[in-house]
Amino acid sequence: MPTTPPTRDIVQAYHRARLRADIPAAAEQLAPDFSFRSPFIESNSPTGHLTGIEQLVHITDHVEMITELYTDTDAVLIYHLHTNSPAGIQRTAEHFRLHDGRITEIELIFDPTPWHAIMSAANLEKH
Repeated sequence: MPTTPPTRDIVQAYHRARLRADIPAAAEQLAPDFSFRSPFIESNSPTGHLTGIEQLVHITDHVEMITELYTDTDAVLIYHLHTNSPAGIQRTAEHFRLHDGRITEIELIFDPTPWHAIMSAANLEKH
């Protein structure tokens, strides 16, 4: 009987791929019925939530991992996302649910307040 990789391996593969904006590699870890929630985005697409990830990676200086918690079907990452933007350090929690060796759900939790001005400025520049 084939075994699925441990939760930690799957979540870390996704996290590393996302941080280098490797959308195909990140999407490989996601289930077809994947869903994503954050203060700004809700998506039911394995790649929809990764749209625009290049812009985030571009302003990311580094990620300071605070803690990682893993079970057979869940994972929680808590980290500081250090940016070279006016948002500064984004304190972040990320909850993952997994089934059959794939991530089925991610909930990204952070205070979006510092990002409102940045997003408003970006929208003004596009018009």
